[in-house]
Amino acid sequence: MAGALTDQDVKTMLSKCSNWERWGKADERGALNYINDKKRAAAAKLVRTGEAVSLSLPLATIPAPDNPTPVMHLMQQCGHDSHEVELLAYSGDYFAIAPHGLANTHLDALCHVFYEGKMYNGFSASEVGSHGAKKCAIDVTSQGVISRGILLDIPKIKKTNYLENSVRISPADLDAAEKDHGVTVEEGDVLFIRTGRARQRKEKGGWDPFHGGLAGLDVNCLPWLHGRKIAVLGSDGISDAVPSGFKEFALPIHVCTLVMMGVHLIDNADLDALAEACARNGRYEFQFVMAPLILRQGTASPVNPIALF
Repeated sequence: MAGALTDQDVKTMLSKCSNWERWGKADERGALNYINDKKRAAAAKLVRTGEAVSLSLPLATIPAPDNPTPVMHLMQQCGHDSHEVELLAYSGDYFAIAPHGLANTHLDALCHVFYEGKMYNGFSASEVGSHGAKKCAIDVTSQGVISRGILLDIPKIKKTNYLENSVRISPADLDAAEKDHGVTVEEGDVLFIRTGRARQRKEKGGWDPFHGGLAGLDVNCLPWLHGRKIAVLGSDGISDAVPSGFKEFALPIHVCTLVMMGVHLIDNADLDALAEACARNGRYEFQFVMAPLILRQGTASPVNPIALF
């Protein structure tokens, strides 16, 4: 359950954590504005060995309880008959991806979620129509997202391989992880919070989080995130704990970060290799690099985030 908090408490929290008009009434980038040239240059100095670590799951082409709409991968031209093609022997394929959901590593645009008929910065939900999003679409990230990345490995501080389903991460857990890891989350950082979901899924297989539960952030973490002025939030889940424990808010973390704070979300990352690299290198900060697809009027992009040490 969500403790003593009520739905009205969450509504009050949403209002207090709002970044609407912080960067002007026309702004569509949200918390990405926290990342400036100085922040990017400082992040580049974190690269010492050149080790690169992918934070992405493979595109999920196999149906599973948490993947009801698998990626469609079709071959348009194979190698065995390529000699029959005029001018050039080649192979080619076709991918069709529904990026949202619980199976593919993706970046949510600020137009993905609405609250009381509005998206980030007060733009109307009606700005998203049959041809896509006219406001806050994913292509606001067309210049890439490059900043300091931070991992807070919650299973590490709790001395477990992964958090059990529906476990809620508290602000005290985030503070404890900072202390254990020797880092402090700062303005403009890309913050990843590991629950161990990727490892759990590798060991036990996929499950439907909306029936079996999913570890994630407690709603009380929202003021913590807002106060640190993070640029992007990522998780090996969907950041939210499921079930939420609230009647009106199935995914309160999504609502507050995307709609009120203007924080883009990276869902379904694979943070296992990153956790190992951080432990091996003895540091939980790194240069973060991500180049989302330039999908004009899109509500999300599949991504392959990279950590550089």
